[in-house]
Amino acid sequence: MDTETSSFETSEMLATFLASTPLLPESWRLCNLANANSPQGFVAEQIGSIGYVAFSGIQSVSGSDPSFKNLVPLPDDGSGMFYPLHRQTEGEEPVLVQGALLRIFENIYKDPSFQNQMQTLMQTSKSIIFTGHSVGGATASLAALWLLSYLQSNFLNPSVLCITFGSPLLGNETLSRAILREKWGGKFCHVVSKFDIMPRMLFVPMDPIAPLMKPLLHFWHMNMNSPPFGLLAVPLSDDSMAQIFRHVFFHLGSLVETGEEAVTGGMYRPFGNYFFCSEDGAICVDNAASVVKMMYLLFEMVSPSSSIGDHLKYGDYVGKISLQFLEKRSFMQGELPESSYEAGVVLALQSTGISCKEQIAGTATNCLKAARRLGRTPNLNCANLAIKLSKINPYRAEIEWYKALCDRSDDQMGYYDSFKQRGASKRDFKVNLNRHKLAQFWDNVINLFESNQLPHDFHTQGKWVNASQSYKLLVEPLDIAEYYRTGMHRSKGHYIDHGRERRYRIFDRWWKERSVRGENYKRSKFASLTQDTCFWASVEEARDLLDGLRSTSDPSHLALLWQKIDGFASYANALVENKEVSIDVVAKNSSYSLWLKDYNELKSQMVQFRPLFLSFVNEEMVP
Repeated sequence: MDTETSSFETSEMLATFLASTPLLPESWRLCNLANANSPQGFVAEQIGSIGYVAFSGIQSVSGSDPSFKNLVPLPDDGSGMFYPLHRQTEGEEPVLVQGALLRIFENIYKDPSFQNQMQTLMQTSKSIIFTGHSVGGATASLAALWLLSYLQSNFLNPSVLCITFGSPLLGNETLSRAILREKWGGKFCHVVSKFDIMPRMLFVPMDPIAPLMKPLLHFWHMNMNSPPFGLLAVPLSDDSMAQIFRHVFFHLGSLVETGEEAVTGGMYRPFGNYFFCSEDGAICVDNAASVVKMMYLLFEMVSPSSSIGDHLKYGDYVGKISLQFLEKRSFMQGELPESSYEAGVVLALQSTGISCKEQIAGTATNCLKAARRLGRTPNLNCANLAIKLSKINPYRAEIEWYKALCDRSDDQMGYYDSFKQRGASKRDFKVNLNRHKLAQFWDNVINLFESNQLPHDFHTQGKWVNASQSYKLLVEPLDIAEYYRTGMHRSKGHYIDHGRERRYRIFDRWWKERSVRGENYKRSKFASLTQDTCFWASVEEARDLLDGLRSTSDPSHLALLWQKIDGFASYANALVENKEVSIDVVAKNSSYSLWLKDYNELKSQMVQFRPLFLSFVNEEMVP
């Protein structure tokens, strides 16, 4: 079998499956109902075990933002409405969504009727489907994101699917990445007719055509609310339709020609599966760059009036898709190539209404093939990293062997201090070299992840979260030892605030955000590795604090120093008592054991002079 066959059949199979169920016609029926008669902005209905919520597409968005250009942060007010979407990586911009569309959803969300009906559906439905046409589609997407967040926080089970028809774009690249990270991309299906201008509008600057948006929305709303009366609506002039079309087509083309970075880095970015439909069938595309390119290529075949009118024809497409999927295969069989992969390409093109003989067929073919390659690349990179990880495991094993030797050494200094005070032996040199090689590998992992070359949920996968944590526990104490061995703390400051590598902070976040239950247990013996990887840096700071006690006589400063020292002593004692440290921490000649000895001596001296010390402090604090 061709190695690329399965990747291309996936989109064809997904489109076929969706078209063969009643989900599309039922969703469209409820969209029409919501558009025609829904003063609340939505309708809810249960059919068997499936609950449907459809949002009206004739909500007003033209008041304060007729150009749709206003992106605002997704609410993060502590209510947890969209909590999972706010777990950005370091340096990533916040999740932004279109402001007017967000206000529509927030108004519906606050409606007690919506809350009551959602509670009922969650109790009685196995699946909940949000749907909407036009602006209602964006509202449906927000509702789905809210419910997915709610279900995750409350460990509830109903499955969620969002089906939109001709929906405008909703948010920025951070939103798209967050949805992929949570593995929610497959829960969104955006049905887009090949000529509809609405899903394409927010890819381009809207200011030049903003004055034309109000009459365009009015024309659409009249037809959506009551198709017979829509015939009485004043259509846009040919010049207005041509102006809108040329503007969108030109800027969409410029965006595509600029390349991948521009396509994926604009203000708005697609997410989920895009179900491109035509008179000949439909295909699904889930790669954002390919979605934009397909929108542009299909737009090359349209007239200005068709780009406006196609926004109102989803009912026609939905009604024909199932039959056309069956007819298309027998009718076109003779034109299919022998290669199963190329056959899949041809079928996909024909599903969008593009014949192999048309001028854009070659470009469209390359676009669909690239979508499959782009879709596989992160997983292939992840697989290659797994191979590289296995190859660097010997470096880690050598460091573990070194630690075991240090912990059993007669000098009783332990792992940290042995490396800090190491000599020029071949063994010490090899361990230090391995430390650098492991750092290079993990820095490369982070670079790949942050440049979108790994799966978006990579940092939640147990294999990599555990591997990064194990690396951090083993190697960061060596980095701390090297930092203080070379005196970097004297020029830069202490390690935790001024010397800690960025990768460790990232791994801290990955470990903290992992989903693990039942971790609370009492250890019966010391940990193999100290669980606080910055413990030795804290010991070094505490040593400086003790030196500070000996060199100052200011009572208020002394009180502050003792407060910090006592705080660390209590923390360290709790770690030791709970056996959250490695055996090297309590070694006789370790930095911690020596510090603890000095601390106890100074503490006993302070107790002898405590009355005098307290009087000095009280005098200092009296106003």
